Amino acid sequence: MTTPPPLTLGIAGALGRMGRAVSALAKDRPDMGEQVLFDRADLAGTPLGEQRLQTVQAALDACAVIIDFSTAEASARLAQAAAAAGRPALVIGSTGFSDAQQATIVQAAQRIAIVQSGNFSLGVNVLLGLVERGAAALGAADYDLEIFEAHHRRKVDAPSGTALMLGEAAARGRGVKLADAAVRARDGMTGPRTAGSIGFSVLRGGGIVGEHSVTFAAEEEILTLSHSARDRGLFARGAVAAAAWVAGQPAGLYDMQDVLGFRA
Repeated sequence: MTTPPPLTLGIAGALGRMGRAVSALAKDRPDMGEQVLFDRADLAGTPLGEQRLQTVQAALDACAVIIDFSTAEASARLAQAAAAAGRPALVIGSTGFSDAQQATIVQAAQRIAIVQSGNFSLGVNVLLGLVERGAAALGAADYDLEIFEAHHRRKVDAPSGTALMLGEAAARGRGVKLADAAVRARDGMTGPRTAGSIGFSVLRGGGIVGEHSVTFAAEEEILTLSHSARDRGLFARGAVAAAAWVAGQPAGLYDMQDVLGFRA
């Protein structure tokens, strides 16, 4: 069997912490070739290591896949531009999308292949399955469900994309819509907890990479499922694996469950 040539990989938000992590990791993979790095439009031409930042259009023209950990607004614009060009495939790890921005991603996926996930960790994706099954087995009348997440002080959206993914998994397990069950803030005289609600608690501080836990609390027992991220390299590894996978896929909107083969 002939080995396919290395992929030309675009990295959006190349000046960010995740952009740098993805670039460094991809350099060590034989299936990843030349990199096209870009960030804000006004920064095109800026030196970055041995390369210079390019324009978005240069990345669209040259790349087989672009990995994007920038911002929700920038990711939506990139998806729109890629769809208009009919290329390349995208891996989107940005979070905090508005309904309109997410609709742009969904529409773009009719023309190009997109892997979008709030978390590229294998462990987190296993946790999603456990939470869905746990929520189905532990009835809402007896078990209160709370999702806790903690991230570094620079994170701009809350709850995190991963926390919302866990909430969606819990809601699926209980056969409800997250929008109907979620309690995302508590302040003042809130009254007793509503049975069946899915609560969110958030911490922002220091350099926390990512902590997520889901607690099922009954009168007689407490079950907590948790995941701790120790290094951003785990997200970079997942994103690069997603890039290698999505390069051969037809147009559509995928997630890490598809990449990892968890979904038929």
